[in-house]
Amino acid sequence: MRGVFTHLGSGILTVLTLLLAIPAVSSAPASANDAPKSVVFAAHDSDATQSYVPNPAIVRRLVDSGIQALAGTNQLAAAWRRYVKPSDVVGFRVVSASGPISGTRPAVVAALIESLVATGHSPKQIVIWDKRASDLILAGYPKLAERLGVRWAATEEIGWDEARFYENATIGRLLIGDLEYPRRDQANVGRKSFVSRLLARDVTRIIPVTPVLSHSQLGVNGQIANLSLGAVDNTMRFEQDAGRLAEALPEVCALDDIFPRLAFGVSDALICQYRGDERTYLHYAVALNQVRFSTDPVALDALALDDIRRSRAANPTEGEKPFNTDLYGNCALLDMGNADLSRIDVRKVPQP
Repeated sequence: MRGVFTHLGSGILTVLTLLLAIPAVSSAPASANDAPKSVVFAAHDSDATQSYVPNPAIVRRLVDSGIQALAGTNQLAAAWRRYVKPSDVVGFRVVSASGPISGTRPAVVAALIESLVATGHSPKQIVIWDKRASDLILAGYPKLAERLGVRWAATEEIGWDEARFYENATIGRLLIGDLEYPRRDQANVGRKSFVSRLLARDVTRIIPVTPVLSHSQLGVNGQIANLSLGAVDNTMRFEQDAGRLAEALPEVCALDDIFPRLAFGVSDALICQYRGDERTYLHYAVALNQVRFSTDPVALDALALDDIRRSRAANPTEGEKPFNTDLYGNCALLDMGNADLSRIDVRKVPQP
């Protein structure tokens, strides 16, 4: 099924419309229960954070052990080589708009990069990326990149590839930075979201590193949301409506320059911030002290969403609305991953 969605153009909208008429994943036929389980490896240490501040040495140990468990080997270099070739340009996709405490924590990204470089991978073949340079700067990623000898990049600044795009009938209100912004008054402008040149022309393997952070529309600011929204322009047309996000993001994520290049996903579950979205609200946060690894980004999101729901249930507030989780069911329907918690096998990674 996925191959249908890797072609660019208006045809994918028609196919998705038909697919979304199918009942949600929770109502899937009984035969779906026979499908293989998704496996998530959770590396945990209760001392990984202290007062919400990560311990870099412990985080590095969690990262090394988690990658080896994911690859099924006790050799670090062999584990990385299962997912990344020496010639690959590896792009670590981070969530920086929420800052270094509630967003992707630099300590986790540093541990991943140091682990990869320790296997002989060239730092010049590594890039830390997000959509906006201002967010990356405020979160401290340029300094981290300089210290580690790697690159950092903002897809919005690098620009968009005019030949590679996602098309949707929803017309966007184009903003400065969108490829078609200067032509915003022309006919049929605003229906396309163009892929970043960073992904179309540079990065060959993507590793999203996302926090367990609430999102008012999607439940969690996680793997699928950030693989999609940071990779293309003209996304405001979807971001104001949870229903549009749930329909469009799986299509965007399935583009040839995004989902097929996913090496594996990393869930920065050191801390779960269950309210507040992009703002840092540590009074709405609990320490989980985990780093999770999986080749199934939807399963990572489903677990993060479950963390947020359980934390909210333990700390209720009046009038809180339930999340729209159609996105994750739609991703499952497109064979992008598994959103059913009963079919996610969470394996604890032994620590030395």
